[in-house]
Amino acid sequence: MKKTIMTSIVGLLIVLGFVGNTGVDQRGLHAESIKDEHIEHTPDNKDTTAKDVETSKKNLEKKEAKAKRFKKVKKQAKKATTNTKTKTASKSNKKITMEATAYTANCTGCSGITRTGINLKANPNQKVIAVDPSVIPLGTRVYVEGYGTAIAGDTGGDIKGNRIDVFIPSRQDALNFGRRQVTVTVLG
Repeated sequence: MKKTIMTSIVGLLIVLGFVGNTGVDQRGLHAESIKDEHIEHTPDNKDTTAKDVETSKKNLEKKEAKAKRFKKVKKQAKKATTNTKTKTASKSNKKITMEATAYTANCTGCSGITRTGINLKANPNQKVIAVDPSVIPLGTRVYVEGYGTAIAGDTGGDIKGNRIDVFIPSRQDALNFGRRQVTVTVLG
């Protein structure tokens, strides 16, 4: 019975696509299932096996919630990049003075994948800015003075309040951008 439950949980993780997408690879997942099967066959660890099953269930629920949030943000970003009409609501065309710096995807330890899933290494001409989502929501189209129309598709540890980071493919060009005050127009 316990072996069937563990096999079902491992199978469910594979079916739901958590292999690869969240950093859990098939080899690591397989190693965990083998470890759990070994524990099941050890008479002294029956309580530990039930605890492991419960922990696996909780981890699965957390990963499902994270995957749903990621899909929602990615969908918003895709919608914003394909929507060519500017909203005429009161939020549209709101102008904000912000401090801007630049960043690149070509640095040590950089994956090149934004918070919304845009691959900047594969799309170096994509106009993306990193924002504080409480000021400019992710997925919002904006016009940045001196940079152009971009998508708010990334976040950053130092990007808080009225501060943005613009993506520039070249490291040297990003350094040359420096730090400056810009007007950001929220397009929608």
